[in-house]
Amino acid sequence: MQLGAVTYNVLKDMDLETVIQTLEKTGFTCVELRTTHKHGVEPSLSAAEREAVKARFERSKVRLLSFGTTCEFQSPDAEERRRQIDTAKQFVRLAHDTNAIAIKVRPNGLPNGVPRDATIATIGEGLREVGQYGYVHGVEVWLEVHGRDTQTPPLAAAIMRATRHDNVGLCWNSNPTDVAEGSVKQSFELLRPWLKSCHINELISGYPYRELFALMKRSNYDRWTLCEAAESKEPERFLRYYRALWTELQRG
Repeated sequence: MQLGAVTYNVLKDMDLETVIQTLEKTGFTCVELRTTHKHGVEPSLSAAEREAVKARFERSKVRLLSFGTTCEFQSPDAEERRRQIDTAKQFVRLAHDTNAIAIKVRPNGLPNGVPRDATIATIGEGLREVGQYGYVHGVEVWLEVHGRDTQTPPLAAAIMRATRHDNVGLCWNSNPTDVAEGSVKQSFELLRPWLKSCHINELISGYPYRELFALMKRSNYDRWTLCEAAESKEPERFLRYYRALWTELQRG
């Protein structure tokens, strides 16, 4: 299990060079670049600019892991869904060109007036199309467990069953709705078959991270936990402290 970071929010105001240097100094191994942040690595980049990003990470100790998009597929409006799917495909191409492993997408709640099962099927259909496109380009698609209602583990599992594509997995998001009677064991066991990535937030927030990390270890999870914490006036100091806490919480 490796420790990386999402640029949301500690790194959001740093250019790409500063992001890389900060993570190198603090011992983080990878980064998920969230769209709209100062790093500027977006689908609008030219072929030469994409090659430059790829080359910069190849010279770095930090891996470009993924792109954190805001693409979502729950809208009942077919034109809006098409726009979201096409945007996700643009990020797939960006990931391919910069040698990132994946893109992250999300559901963002259930639309009013639409049957729950119909929305689940709609999200699954969009994910399956983007997942297949990613498969062709060698890029995984990770669905963040996110949004009112859609962040509940049973609904996330239902979406994955509706998706039915091996190139689509889940990004655990450390939500309060994961926890039942102080434990995440039930939620983790439900979602573990699809787990490809994990967002972690404030490690002393009361969320049962020690239990989560133990469950990950026992299930041979060997991927990434990505810091997605509030911004800090001293980002380098905060990230050193964060890494020390993360190391301690893994000790069981």
